[in-house]
Amino acid sequence: MWAQRAWVGRWLPADTRAGQELHPYSHLLNAVEGNTTFYAAPPPTTVEKWASLARPEFRFVFKVPRAITHDRRLVDIDPPLVEFLRLLEPLGDLVGGVTLQLPPSFGPRDADALDVALRNAPKVWPWSVEVRHHEFFGGDGRRTLEGVLNRHGAERVILDTVSLFHRTPFTDEGREEWRTKPRVPMLADPLTDRPIVRFIGSDHPEITDDGLQRWAPTIAEWLDDGRTPTVFVHTPDNERSPGLARGFHHRVSAIVDDLTPLPEPMPIGGPEQTSLF
Repeated sequence: MWAQRAWVGRWLPADTRAGQELHPYSHLLNAVEGNTTFYAAPPPTTVEKWASLARPEFRFVFKVPRAITHDRRLVDIDPPLVEFLRLLEPLGDLVGGVTLQLPPSFGPRDADALDVALRNAPKVWPWSVEVRHHEFFGGDGRRTLEGVLNRHGAERVILDTVSLFHRTPFTDEGREEWRTKPRVPMLADPLTDRPIVRFIGSDHPEITDDGLQRWAPTIAEWLDDGRTPTVFVHTPDNERSPGLARGFHHRVSAIVDDLTPLPEPMPIGGPEQTSLF
């Protein structure tokens, strides 16, 4: 997400108008998980607006609409998938990847549908798959999934909910995350040179901080290996997420000397203010 109004005046300039958040957000961080497309494909005018607001170096990783992954379960999806991808074309290189987030009921018996979907999917952008069926996390189910993904050069999204479920939540937002997020094992080994980590934190800040920082050596190792990882940071209310993401990048940069820096944030007080104080 990039349109969290609670960030205005804290992470985004105080004069940021509703609907214009993407521009300053792209000066704060260098990627975003395009979750809105999971619920509905945006109109072409919205995509064109995104293209005009984002910095050229910014990257979106979009989720395929749930009508394709959940309703059709990847069966007979060529027309709607092609239509969705054509919708993203005005973004060009701003698209850093496309994700199939599959429902918990989509298991090894459905692997053939995933195989066909990835085989037919246009390879203009990198593909990743997030699974939630427990059989995909071990044994034959894991081997089946990895065989399909390796065959098509697709990445398995690494979903880390360890911090979220470490302690009982105490806020309404935390309890909602506790209820809706999957309790699945974390498989931290990437399959391609473009690993994606979705870190889901807790409403206990210290647990979130500890869990996120444990990723720093792993990300540094991947970078040293020549991989290009993307890390998305979520918390139940997401109010701290931009600061957590920038802080995490700073920690990794202390390990990796030549890490590309994040962009310089726009002044919080507006174009005439150059300091918070």
